[in-house]
Amino acid sequence: MPRNLWPALAGLWCSVALAAEAESVRPNLIFILADDLGYAELGCYGQQVIQTPQLDRMTREGLRFTQFYSGATVCAPSRSVLMTGLHQGHTRVRGNARPDNPEAQALRPGDVTVADVLKKAGYATALIGKWGLGDTGAAESGLPRQHGFDFFLGFLNQIHAHNHFPDYLWRNEEQQKLPNVVTPLVTGAYHGGYAAEGKVYADDLFADEALKFVAANQARPFFLYWSMVVPHANNERTRALKDGAEVPDYGPYADKDWPKPDKGQAAMITRLDAYVGRMLTELRRLGLAERTLVIFTSDNGPHNESNHDLTRFRPAAPFSGLKRSLTEGGIRVPCLAWWPGTIKPGRESGHAAYFGDWLATAAELAGAAAPAGLDSVSFAPVLRGDEAAQAQHEFLYWEFHEGGFKQAALYQGRWKGLRAGGPAAPLVLHDLQGDPAEQADVAAQHADIVAKLDAYLKTARSESADWRPQWQAGKKKAPAASR
Repeated sequence: MPRNLWPALAGLWCSVALAAEAESVRPNLIFILADDLGYAELGCYGQQVIQTPQLDRMTREGLRFTQFYSGATVCAPSRSVLMTGLHQGHTRVRGNARPDNPEAQALRPGDVTVADVLKKAGYATALIGKWGLGDTGAAESGLPRQHGFDFFLGFLNQIHAHNHFPDYLWRNEEQQKLPNVVTPLVTGAYHGGYAAEGKVYADDLFADEALKFVAANQARPFFLYWSMVVPHANNERTRALKDGAEVPDYGPYADKDWPKPDKGQAAMITRLDAYVGRMLTELRRLGLAERTLVIFTSDNGPHNESNHDLTRFRPAAPFSGLKRSLTEGGIRVPCLAWWPGTIKPGRESGHAAYFGDWLATAAELAGAAAPAGLDSVSFAPVLRGDEAAQAQHEFLYWEFHEGGFKQAALYQGRWKGLRAGGPAAPLVLHDLQGDPAEQADVAAQHADIVAKLDAYLKTARSESADWRPQWQAGKKKAPAASR
């Protein structure tokens, strides 16, 4: 071989080696989202009744966030914040839209998602489970595969997702028929109902598909958005049968002297826990554990829609409020991070983060460029144990459109401002440091903090033709419906 070829070959070898090294350090990313799971419905967050051994183990082996927030207090806008890295005053979907206005609940061309960013960076991408940001027909601009996902299996809209035993699911853009026999209660595009004969539980199928995706893509970096439906109630079944806790069996609660909805609620959460355990076991079996970051959280606070007894489980303790509340119980959610070899076991962080931060975090870990102008701060330093290097949000923002427009903002991770009744209405202020249940209004004692929050709330949101504030109930209805 001519001697003058050696430098070129050496340079090529180095380039290949560096590329291989860069590929090897880019972690796989799995984001697991529970549906309507409360902050305190896991043992690792203080639950005393419901068994969650796998998530408790995940906590011991990883990191537990104590001040992590959903994107919104209901599902669709929360998922929009998660996907776009824009808070609720800037993201495309800001509420749960009515069936007669599906476009208001659909992403549109030009909306960049975390899946778009990761796919462009060479990641295999999949969404398995509930979407809620696009549908067939008028809302098809928001279909998952138009927003960065290579593969989709699940529910497109949340009414269809109420039924845990559906007669079909979407596999990409085709219906996959299931052998369940459904009693329909909502007709048209939303397909609500409950199982007259249930054979295939949707989340069981999702868990199987999630494991298949990981195994099939183990040789390249991947992003799996695993969006479970449990423990969301089947609202139609609640109305028809007074029991919306739809689950194949009651598991360890079968012999409890409890009403059926209570058994079902607990069984759904324990079943969810087992799904996560299966995934962590599979990652170890495949030798992917140290190359994979797993995030587990919930889309908003706990529901009260199954007819179950909230006093038995205290799902939002120590906070006040539930789903559809802008108090901490409606938006502060459990969040666990697991990444053996990078996240030291048994850690806890009080860093105030929220769903919108996932895009910046995923982009940083993938070595990808995030879009400009996001409301997203990477929490990668916290994951690595470098809290001193972690950037902080000055403000976090939420809004809610049902029953009259409301706003909330968090300042410096401590001061919570709440406003309802109009832009000139007094701001309620809570000091979460000493009052996590938000019982005392301390606005009169902290006029300077109120002024900062008031100024922020006046500019926090951009105008949206689909989501215009209607401050008082009784005025023209905002395009939102309780779901």
